[in-house]
Amino acid sequence: YILKPARAINELTIDLIVTKEKKYGGLSKGRKTSLHNLRYSFSYYPYVTPEDSELAKIISALDNSVGDEPLITGSMGAIALSKLLQTGRLFWQDLEGSALRSGTARDLRFNWQITTQGDYQLHTAIEPAALPILVDPPHYLDPEESTVGGFTAASLTHPQLRNILAAPPVPEKVADEFSYRLTAEHPELPLPPPKKVALTELLDLKPIPQLLLYGEQANPRQYTHFMAVNFKYGDFLLPGNEDKNYSIIKTTQGLIRIKRELAAEKSAISRLTELGFTPTPTTEAKGKELILGSFEKSSVESASRWGYFLDAVLPELEKDDWLIEIHDSFLLNFQSVDNWDAEISDSQNDWFEMRFNIEVEGQSIPLLPLIMPVLENYDLHNLPELLNIPVSDYRYLTISSEKIRPFLAILLELFGSSTLDKNGSLKISRFNAASLADMETHSYGLFSIKGGDELRRLAQKLTDFKGIADVPVPDNLHATLREYQKLGLNWLQFLREYSFAGILADDMGLGKTVQTLAHLLVEKQSGRMQAPSLIIAPTSLLSNWRREAERFTPDLNMLILQGTERKQLFYKIRDYDLIMTTYPLLPRDEETLLEHQYHYLILDEAQIVKNPLSKGAQIVRQIKSSHRLCLTGTPMENHLGELWAQFDFLMPGFLGNSAAFKKLYRTPIETFGNAEQKSRLSSRVAPFMLRRTKQEVASELPAKTEIIRSVPLYEKQAALYESIRLTMEKKVRDAIAQRGLSRSHITILDALLKLRQTCCDPRTLLIQEAQKINQSAKLDLLMELVPELLEEGRKILIFSQFTRMIALIEDELNKRTIGYSKLTGQTKDRDAAIEMFKSGEVDVFLISLKAGGIGLNLTEADTVIIYDPWWNPAVESQAADRAHRIGQDKPVFVYKLITENTVEEKMIAMQERKRALADSIYNDGAKNEALQLTAEDLTALFEPL
Repeated sequence: YILKPARAINELTIDLIVTKEKKYGGLSKGRKTSLHNLRYSFSYYPYVTPEDSELAKIISALDNSVGDEPLITGSMGAIALSKLLQTGRLFWQDLEGSALRSGTARDLRFNWQITTQGDYQLHTAIEPAALPILVDPPHYLDPEESTVGGFTAASLTHPQLRNILAAPPVPEKVADEFSYRLTAEHPELPLPPPKKVALTELLDLKPIPQLLLYGEQANPRQYTHFMAVNFKYGDFLLPGNEDKNYSIIKTTQGLIRIKRELAAEKSAISRLTELGFTPTPTTEAKGKELILGSFEKSSVESASRWGYFLDAVLPELEKDDWLIEIHDSFLLNFQSVDNWDAEISDSQNDWFEMRFNIEVEGQSIPLLPLIMPVLENYDLHNLPELLNIPVSDYRYLTISSEKIRPFLAILLELFGSSTLDKNGSLKISRFNAASLADMETHSYGLFSIKGGDELRRLAQKLTDFKGIADVPVPDNLHATLREYQKLGLNWLQFLREYSFAGILADDMGLGKTVQTLAHLLVEKQSGRMQAPSLIIAPTSLLSNWRREAERFTPDLNMLILQGTERKQLFYKIRDYDLIMTTYPLLPRDEETLLEHQYHYLILDEAQIVKNPLSKGAQIVRQIKSSHRLCLTGTPMENHLGELWAQFDFLMPGFLGNSAAFKKLYRTPIETFGNAEQKSRLSSRVAPFMLRRTKQEVASELPAKTEIIRSVPLYEKQAALYESIRLTMEKKVRDAIAQRGLSRSHITILDALLKLRQTCCDPRTLLIQEAQKINQSAKLDLLMELVPELLEEGRKILIFSQFTRMIALIEDELNKRTIGYSKLTGQTKDRDAAIEMFKSGEVDVFLISLKAGGIGLNLTEADTVIIYDPWWNPAVESQAADRAHRIGQDKPVFVYKLITENTVEEKMIAMQERKRALADSIYNDGAKNEALQLTAEDLTALFEPL
């Protein structure tokens, strides 16, 4: 590496030379090479070391260049220079002399010399003599000693030194003024003035903070309050916004330089800024008094900050000898409030208006516009003890947070889907009627609601929804509905009658399909079905819907849109009662589906709307229908956002927008385990979500027994697991450090996936080291278990989410001549694979979790083996429910195979937490705990064996 002068003064460029050592010493002339060769092609050149490659990256990052030669300048230049010196291969101008090395720090001084024209020219003097180098911080280069080093005093930055070196002479006629300004305005620079200035120094004065509170009309609509901060040093008042070690004051006797106690000043200012007071946007120029204010978008937060400051902090500052002055323009005023008036009036199109008014100094003021900032900017569970609500720029109403919190929670729900009109009234839709019953209950005497009788009657009906009247089972329903299924039919009719929508969330195998078909048959026989109903389901469930419709409701004619020939059937859509399609076909058939108006839009296994940003979710939200219904045994698998997404599809605005729902429910419940909000959410969705478990309604079902079988990893398998764990743990922690936990999910899941595959069988990993290990402790456990179970006469379902694992299990079954059937995403004839098992031709059924986890009725089986645990307990439950469902007459045993002391054991614990979240919403009395994936969870998941 050769340093040489650039065109600009005191700046250097660098050449990269490939050379050889001469036989009798020294180096050959060599030839130039490029940064590209060092950075990207080093593996092809044996003389390029990893150190050179890293250096090339640093040099490439330099901001400037001269032609194709990098310019060594700035902070990156200093880093590059340090790294270059460490190589021992850095030379000055050519390869003739010795390599440059690090030298000791030297003094950098300045002096003025008078030019031939009588002007003053600033010169640098390095002792011993050397060349200054404009990197940051500045360095010197001594060609004689072949050394490079820094300076003893690091007070000059690279830009300052560059400007000084390039500065023109100071004319004689302005030398006096220049000397004064240099001394007064830049005492931190180690530069002597051209001419001597009389200077008195005060070094031992202690600062006393001075605070002025005042207000001013910031604009015609806003009166704003501020605090001005200065510091008194003896008889001198110095500005609080001057971040300098010294302040200069000009007097008739010369200059006075006062040493500032910056640490004490910053400590005093911190007492104010830690409360949330910040500098005003206009406080830009240094040397002015420091102006602080409270500038949140929410005037409520700003008022609370000022209120706390005046009440609690100001007296403490006075005790600490601060000088406090409150100007007449400081107008903040706080007034306590004990009650207000509330009224509801009927509006049009099933909407209602709600108003709250409060009397202040004889004037009636709408309260809701004042409360809006609270709902938008405050966390309701961390309100200050007293809440300050703005009436004007400087008048605030003070209300006890304990009294108003429940009321605000209900208002937040309503604001999620409504806005205020110009009169300060809130429009409420009938979807939000249930909230009104709670509102008066939680008023704590602050108000009583007048009017709104119709809406309140509807709210009461919703509160008492369990008392819905019976609906006669429709004629020609070729099924005997169980008692709970009749209640489901009643509930579906209730929703239809009041133009609501909902989620039928019964357990797997309890007959959601037959209840829905019975409901649609009622609609047809009543004459209300004037348009077809559209049912969207996973592809695997189409044949099940077809069979059950043909069997139970032959009066409902069904058109199935599937396969390439479906487009030829589009014109028949209006001629059928039921139209069936699948989620994968939605994007392809979007235009046709959106052309029609449907009586019902029904989503089976409604996971499609759990991600509202997905293409399918966006399409179904545009489909026009009179009524909507979701069918799913797992309305919530991972988090409450999935529940919100389904209700936002069913009844837009019912649970507010996503941000409001997260603030009101998700964060309090999932992060803090807030029982009050959990109960409120459960009550809110209860009328619109019907869920019965098999334990509740199917007591005749035989027992289901879950058995966990664990096994330690084999030695080589354990070594591979530990190797992958160490590698992936570092990768995950680096990702979290760079992007944060919330943006590292893909990296985390990829790491955990590799660990889980190692637990299943190393051969499922597509890495060379894993393919060499042909042993799997869990696979051997399975192959011990299956023959024993078959000898007992069991019929077995084996689930795995990894198709490569299913292939390995196939190999082992073939070795033992054990017959089996298989269902994966690649299975072309699903019905044949299912019938092979159901008919008794084979007693083992291999099923991929994705292809067969839902929609199958396999009551012929009495044993389910979950080969690899899944994060979501609902997915495993769905798999087990293929056998444990209505029609099963044998006890069902569910085996979960787990490897000891691995990520799989941690997954079982996390499953319980997810199950707790779901149960806490389905069942209001269930226990709920904090449920987010935390740094502690990751530590546990990546624990060594």
